[in-house]
Amino acid sequence: MDLDLRKLRYFVAVAEHRHFGRAAEQLYIAQPVLSRQIKAFEQELECTLLVRSTRSVELTAAGKQLYQEAQGILAAVGAAVRRVHDVGRGVQRLVVAFSTGLHVSEAIRAFTSRHPDVETDVVPVRWWEQDAPIRDGRAQVAYIRRPFDETGLHVITIGREPRTACMPATHPLAPRRQLTSADLDGVRLLDAPTRRTSSIEEKFELIASGHGIALVPLSVARAYSRPDLVHVPVTDAPETETCLVAPADRHEKLLRDFLAIATATLRRGRAVDGVTGGISGIGALTQIDRPH
Repeated sequence: MDLDLRKLRYFVAVAEHRHFGRAAEQLYIAQPVLSRQIKAFEQELECTLLVRSTRSVELTAAGKQLYQEAQGILAAVGAAVRRVHDVGRGVQRLVVAFSTGLHVSEAIRAFTSRHPDVETDVVPVRWWEQDAPIRDGRAQVAYIRRPFDETGLHVITIGREPRTACMPATHPLAPRRQLTSADLDGVRLLDAPTRRTSSIEEKFELIASGHGIALVPLSVARAYSRPDLVHVPVTDAPETETCLVAPADRHEKLLRDFLAIATATLRRGRAVDGVTGGISGIGALTQIDRPH
């Protein structure tokens, strides 16, 4: 069957609002029309996507899967349309994806100073699908963390960063200055296999609510410091590698230039920041995050 993008957008609106009325308002259509379109979409897919009640709308397992898939599908379609428009207007554009906590702005500034005629955009990467924007065409290059599927990709390692245990400020381990992996035995960890979250904000909200703790890279901990959470160094946890990634079969001069400039800029920046190759700098973070 052919996937109806209009119905897919309708479904995404309902999935995000969990309410037909509010979704219909966003889409500027009548609620009965939206209901009929979603029902027709379910019939086309031959599965139930939503569980409806008088007070709320919830996603079925199939609906949750489709909602996750829809993010990439709609983003890829939007990127394709934008590329067509760029070609028609004679515009050169470079799109850079980046993971939470990783800053690519300095590299983009350095690149733009040498290529002022090139328009640059950025795309945030959801933590559980690091290489997706490269593979679905939303971006030409990405600044992300291992692990990810490296098949068909050109990968340049930028640096390494330690991981911290993120937990509620009231957790029994929160007063510790540092931890080892053994200290976390028997502690409930929030990760993709146990509970996938759509954003790092959602993950931290679950942690603050007492659903478990999580190991997060130092740069993520720095980017999302909040008073009800504590980040404690885990001294023997494997460090996380950060990488620049591009399709292995793309050899445009523009992309090669960006990779060269970004590699030098980002490696220099991480060395100055004190993150590459060690756990230096993390003590100051935990001091800030601890309640006074």
